This record gives sequence, C-alpha cells and structure tokens, in this order.
Amino acid sequence: MSKKQKAVLVGSGLVGASYAAWKAFVPWIGDDMKTIRVLAKALKQIGQNFEKGRTDLVMFEENVARIPKKTFIIFEDRHYSYEFVDTMANKVANIALTWNLPLHSPVAIMVENEPAFIWTFLGLRKAGLSAAFINYHLKGHPLIHSIKVSEAPVLIIGSGDEHLHSIQEIASDLPEMKIYVMGKKQQDLPAEYFSMDEILHHTLPVPLSKLCRGELNMRDPVCYIYTSGTTGLPKPAIINHSKIMAASSFWRVFDYNENDIAYAVTPLYHSASFSMCLFNTIERGATIVLRRKFSARHYWEDVRRYNVTVIQYIGELCRYLLRRPKSDLDGVHKIRVAFGNGLRIDIWEEFKNRFKIPKIVEFFGATEGTGIFLNVTGKVGAIGRMSPLMRATVFRDKGHQINFIKFDNRTEKPVRDSKGLCIPIKPGEVGLVICGVNEALYSGFYKGSKEMNDKKFLRDVYTIGDRWFTFGDLIYLDQNYDIFFRDRTGDTFRWKSENVSTAEVADVITHIPFVRDANVYGVTIPGEDGRAGMAAIMLRPEDEQITDEKLRTIFSVCQKELPAYARPLFLRFMREFIVTQTMKNRKVEMVEEGYDLEKVNDPLYFIDHKNKTYSPLTSTNYEGVLSSKL
Repeated sequence: MSKKQKAVLVGSGLVGASYAAWKAFVPWIGDDMKTIRVLAKALKQIGQNFEKGRTDLVMFEENVARIPKKTFIIFEDRHYSYEFVDTMANKVANIALTWNLPLHSPVAIMVENEPAFIWTFLGLRKAGLSAAFINYHLKGHPLIHSIKVSEAPVLIIGSGDEHLHSIQEIASDLPEMKIYVMGKKQQDLPAEYFSMDEILHHTLPVPLSKLCRGELNMRDPVCYIYTSGTTGLPKPAIINHSKIMAASSFWRVFDYNENDIAYAVTPLYHSASFSMCLFNTIERGATIVLRRKFSARHYWEDVRRYNVTVIQYIGELCRYLLRRPKSDLDGVHKIRVAFGNGLRIDIWEEFKNRFKIPKIVEFFGATEGTGIFLNVTGKVGAIGRMSPLMRATVFRDKGHQINFIKFDNRTEKPVRDSKGLCIPIKPGEVGLVICGVNEALYSGFYKGSKEMNDKKFLRDVYTIGDRWFTFGDLIYLDQNYDIFFRDRTGDTFRWKSENVSTAEVADVITHIPFVRDANVYGVTIPGEDGRAGMAAIMLRPEDEQITDEKLRTIFSVCQKELPAYARPLFLRFMREFIVTQTMKNRKVEMVEEGYDLEKVNDPLYFIDHKNKTYSPLTSTNYEGVLSSKL
C-alpha cells in the first residue's frame, strides 16, 4: 500500500490495524482504494487547470504551438493536424467578427460529426461567442423550437442536402437570422442563404486578439447542449467554462494520454461525445476519429483501420454491435478501454468477452448535472460506488457530495420523516440520486423558465432551507457499496400497490434467446389504479416470426422470473423502436398509443393465464379482456 493510501486510511479513522486486516473485516475496501486512487489523478489535474485558467481554447492552442503537425482529427481516411484545424478556426473567427454580436452570443450550428463541427465551434469561441448545438435529425416543430429557444441570430448548417431541406421546410416559422450553408456554392443556394465554403475560401486565417474573448469568467457559457428529448421538447442546458474544464481531464482515471486514439460515433451535439471524448483529446493532445453517423456494420472496420485505443459508448450502442454476425475479427483491435454509460447488465459480459475489451469504465452523470461517479473496478453492471470511506475523502465537499434518498414511486416524491426531511437509504435499498450544488458548475437551462430550473432541485433535504440537485434516477446500493442503475423516476410505475422497475422487467425479457430488445412501460386500464405493465418486443432478425412457442416461452419466463405485479399484461411486437439520438428507447409515443387497436398497427397480445401464454388482442375480445382480471 502506498503512503498516499495509508494517509487516506489514517485520515478516515482506519488506525491501529493493517490494511490486510481491514480488508478481511471490510472486503470492499480494496475497491474503495482503487477508485479513490484513480479519481485523485483526475481531480488533481482539474484543480491545476482551474488554477492556470486552462480553458478549452487555451488547451487547444497549447497543442497548436507544441505539436502543430500532429494528427488531431481522422475523418474518412483524411488526417487533419492541430495546425490545420487552427487555421480553419481562425477563418471562422474572422467571419464571426463581421457579425458584430455581443460577447458570448449564441450561434446555432447544425452540423454532423465532421471536422467542420470542431473548427466551427473553436472559431466561434475565438470570436468570444458560444455555440448552440442543434440536433440535425430534428424536423418540423421540434426543430423550430430548438432554434427559437437558442435566440441565435446566426445559423450554420452542415453539408448534406437533407439538412438544408429541413431548414427550408420551416423557414417561414423561423425568426429573422443569417443562415450559412456548408458544402454548397453560392450559385446553388437561394439568395437569402450564404455559402460558408466560399466565404471561408476568401477569408484570411489571421488570429484574432485574445481580447475578443473578453475576461475569463468561469460561469460564462461555452456552448448549449440540448437534453435528450425522450419526453417533451429539447431543452438547452448551459455548459460553462467550469464544466468543460472539469470534464476535459476526467479520462485521466484510465491514463488517457497523447498516444491514444479515441473513436467518436455518437453525435458531437451530445455531452458525452463532445465534453468527454473531444475535450479529453484536446487536453492531452491526443487524436480523435470521427464518423459522420454510427454504423454497426463499419464500426470494427474503423477501429482496426485507425488503430483506435479508446472507444466511447452510450445507451444501446453496444447492443447494436452485438446484433452483427459474429466474426473471427471481433477481438482483433488495439482497444484498451471502453468508456461510457448505459451499458445494460444483461449484455455487459457478452460485449466484453466477444469483442475482447480489456477494460470497461462505466460512468453516471447528466448533461446539466453537477456530480459524477464511475465504475473503475470492473464490477459487472455497476455504474460506480459510494462508500463511507469515499464520502470521508473524495466527496467531503458538499458541492461534490452524491447521496441517495428514499423515494415513493406512488407520489413520485422523496420519502420524508416527521420533521419533513429526506431519509438516506441503506445498503440493500433503492434510492433517488441527488448531489450537492456546485455553483461554479451549474448554470441551468438557457432562457429556461423558473419552473424548468426549479424542477432540477430538491429543498429541505437534510436541513431546512438546503438545496440539492436531483438527477431523476433511481439506483440500488448493494452491501459492498456498488451502485446499480434501476430506472428513471418517471419510468418506474406502480401497479397493484407495488413499484415496477421497467429496466428490471426489460432485463428479464431480453435474456430470452429469441428476443433482440425490449422496451417496457406502464399503461392505464379503465377502472384500475396505477399503470399496468406493457412490453414492446423486437425479435432477433433471424427469428422474427411470432409463434405459439415463443409466446408460451415469454409467459413462462415472466412467470418464473418476475413477481405477479411486474409481469407485462400486454405485449407489442415491433420491427424497430423509436430511439433518441443518445440511443435510448423512447417511450412517450408508445405510452400514448398503449394497446389501442385503432392507434397500433403492430401485433398486440394480452396475458392469458388460463392458457398459460400471451394471446392475440383483437376487436372481438378487446372489451372482454379489459373487463377481466387479466
């Protein structure tokens, strides 16, 4: 044990006994020491960055001066050096200067994963502006909303006819703004649009004075990242200097360095790929491989071709990769770490073993959140750990504390004691994740209503008048202080006076060999309290026929693995799910459609206890099924 580890033990009251003796008494202490040690690396560097004022641009320009010819970006077999990206960013900055916008004004950019996204963002930053990242998959009203709420006077559209077409379709509903288009000549554009390529070609790459950026204020916005639209419309979270600087050193936990090559296939407009993958690469002077859009088919080809060492995953990306036919080349690569969040426990080991991933680092956080924790011990399915020792050392400061409190799914509110205060959970219990409010990191939502921002906080948690950030997620804390994700608070529903975790039900169903994926949600039944379980199921491509045997198998597995109240009362078979751009299954549409035969064209089934199977739901038996006890 190192001197630093001994000091931590002493400082935490572990005096008078050897480390080995303590490990025998508290077997989880080894996982604590490993977690504390790697977190210390990241926290030390983050502290130094804050002291030196190493903002996003400072880090990037250090690399331009130190390693100008080194490859910064690899895209479609082309290599872009730090020096070249800086040249393009300077051109963008000079164009932005002609707009005469106030300092920190937002500029909307709707660009795919390509080098232009990065140098456009850096160019705006050099001109003292911020960027609002518009989801290029959006159309119609959600797209109008995203652009309007940003209040950006300028919109930059990336290459691709479909993006220009999406904007032209809603042009009459947009506020007056300048619109620049990449990948088009001016003669091919309507008069009211500007060719970004032609203007860039005629602009000199003269560096702007750093005075254009204004004085450094850690709470000033760097960009606006829209939170996932699983429900409602996208909302732009303010990402300030403090948050970017904290995120940019987080990969130190697995010794990310200048020799690493990261692979980013999730959209750069999302926080994981942007804040983690891009800015950890910039902070270390490493290399990033971009792919315009995620492709399960070409994923491992890219990883091998570009000698990728670190992959960043999110949501169901790993599940999509597992659906590909097995190959002798599955484990042929140079990957040393997979870093991300949302890798479900039912495929964790299959993904790790099939593709021979040496290390998986799962983390937990939120775009607008102020806290983060991670699993560096390799515990299958865990998203992190939080023990008394960790609370006494790494998480002593209230602004970084992460706690778990009891939550009532029926009322969708925390459980409170006789004094009106929240109750911490104990190991072996499920609770709501909350964290202290680090005022330097949290800036809320841009132009968000007071109600929208207030929804992110709980008050009177441990003392009257205190305030804690709530993630809206439920976790399970085991006896060894490992943390496992359970559900979103809105996803856990109540049926027959019991709480049902949609994630737990989905995990049971997806273990059935012929099931490709499952999306579980609650639906209302007339005359019944709460919500009944319903599962949308995708069968594996090679076995998509719905048979009596499959239906009986699903019934049998649910009967064996789930308590009566958690068994889905309805099944819906689908060929594809609607997913968010963070690859999370959307539920809002399916909840609205429920088991309504007039709204759902997919095959629907109800639980048939008499015949021990799931039977077709039809217009003939519909009323009888709903009036029965199911």
